[in-house]
Amino acid sequence: MIRKIKNKEEKKEIARVILEDLPEWFGLPESTENYIEEGEDLPFWAAFEGDRPIGFVNLTESSEDCGDVFCMGVLKEFHRKGTGRKLMEALEEEAAKKYSYLQVKTVDEGHYDEYDQTIAFYKKVGFKKLEVFPTLWDEWNPCLILIKKIGV
Repeated sequence: MIRKIKNKEEKKEIARVILEDLPEWFGLPESTENYIEEGEDLPFWAAFEGDRPIGFVNLTESSEDCGDVFCMGVLKEFHRKGTGRKLMEALEEEAAKKYSYLQVKTVDEGHYDEYDQTIAFYKKVGFKKLEVFPTLWDEWNPCLILIKKIGV
């Protein structure tokens, strides 16, 4: 089940539980804390199995025409079971009311197996490669921007 979460503390609690299960993607404590803290003010959807949160996604804005997937995570035991797709569908349904495009930033292909899996997921849900910024973050983590046409 996917629910939109409005309570800031609940958002932080869910994000923390999920991101702590994903150190291969979110292994830098300062960066992870930033995702948790900044995410409390963003539109936020969570996936549940019963009462247990198993994933989340939140949305920010790149421009008046483009929403940005700020952070997304699904517990490892639920990878490749449709949870991420359902979260993206919930986010896109709302984002399409305001934006023409969605974008997501991730580490470019060929650097880490985990991020290659992330890119494969985004491609499966309709994102396309836009551009790579080799040193936006740092030379070890070239930033890939993927985009998707969604609405408006």
